[in-house]
Amino acid sequence: MSKRARKSSRRIIVCAFLMLAAGMPAYCQGSAILAGGLIDPATGQLTADQTILVDGGKITAIGRKLPIPKGAKVIDLSNDTVLPGLMDAHTHLCANVDAKWDLGDFWIMAMQRRPGYRALLGAANAREMLQSGFTTVRDVGNSGDYLDVDLKKSIEEGLIPGPTIVPAGRIITPYGGQFWDHPAKPETLDNPEYLVADSKDELRKAIRQNIYWGSQVIKIVVDGQRYQYDAEDVSFIVSEAHAAGVKVAAHAQTEKGARVALEGGVDSIEHGWRMTDNDLALAKSKGIVLVSTTFTISELIADGMEPDAAKRTHDRYVERLRKAYEIGVRVVFGTDLMSVVPGQTRGESALDYVDSFTEAGVSGADIIRAMTLDAAQLLGVEKKHGLLKKGMDADIVAVTGNPLKDPSSLKKVVFVMKGGEVYRKP
Repeated sequence: MSKRARKSSRRIIVCAFLMLAAGMPAYCQGSAILAGGLIDPATGQLTADQTILVDGGKITAIGRKLPIPKGAKVIDLSNDTVLPGLMDAHTHLCANVDAKWDLGDFWIMAMQRRPGYRALLGAANAREMLQSGFTTVRDVGNSGDYLDVDLKKSIEEGLIPGPTIVPAGRIITPYGGQFWDHPAKPETLDNPEYLVADSKDELRKAIRQNIYWGSQVIKIVVDGQRYQYDAEDVSFIVSEAHAAGVKVAAHAQTEKGARVALEGGVDSIEHGWRMTDNDLALAKSKGIVLVSTTFTISELIADGMEPDAAKRTHDRYVERLRKAYEIGVRVVFGTDLMSVVPGQTRGESALDYVDSFTEAGVSGADIIRAMTLDAAQLLGVEKKHGLLKKGMDADIVAVTGNPLKDPSSLKKVVFVMKGGEVYRKP
């Protein structure tokens, strides 16, 4: 008998014993979800009138008019559309940058906001993301001294509610960090956002340090300084990370940075706002994912941009996203949220990015894939998350309307379940 089977058997025996001792029927209660429509991201198809049985945090069966086990809690979503939990592949849960007080600068933010505050901020942002249907996120740095790893542990231990987190830990950068005004040594002025590494020995040590402290993805910066990593440096980083079973995400906001990252063979390009058609074609040919971070106008204004500039920038990002889909690049949903949009939670602001995809002409089916199955594969969690089928974790959301026909329906989340636990009721 496997370890999982033994654990499940013990749980059933203990549950039955306790119920019998209390004079209750000897069964273990699960859930039965009655779905008006169920979307399969792999096929882009909707199947009507499905029953999803959940027990022990897993999906145990899916089908039409399945018999409901005795004692199962019935969740009626017969008027809604059900799909896998949503994913955001580019978050910074432990960081809020204020355009007024921080001047939009990570270094000032890191100095002004002590670790205790940022940990609590991370907990609040994690809860808001979960409430909006994001059951899994990849947190790609700017989280101080491994606060993203601590946040992940706190959620897994049940101390706080939040999505499953794939943390990056400290971002690896060339000398000087990500921006010109950062001190050369990340420890200076208590700024532990980055690991500065230039030589191969330094790069190897930085990768190993991150993995040791719990990072599940390596995030590197390939632009931001006059001195940048070249393709050979990036290739070395990828080789070292892959040897440990960890993927590499590259912050690339410039054309040159994106090309270096592509030539070095990273797993994902983050942002890629200046990628040319040739770059996008190269990404497609090498199977490199674009995490688009196609900012909404409201988020750019919250970042400190004037409305006219925000619209021009947003339109440019949308055009790049449209080109990526035309060329056939695999795109995964990511937001890069760090600023507070007035009147919105972090999760609500994240859902607004669906509109950017719609403006780029992306179909509802492709948007859903970008937020579920394709994201799960990039994050390396596809064995448990990203689809609704027997044996997968019961990460389930429901929305009003049909997002295949009207993608804005994805912004109307009415139900959230993660690991079999309900966090938002219809």
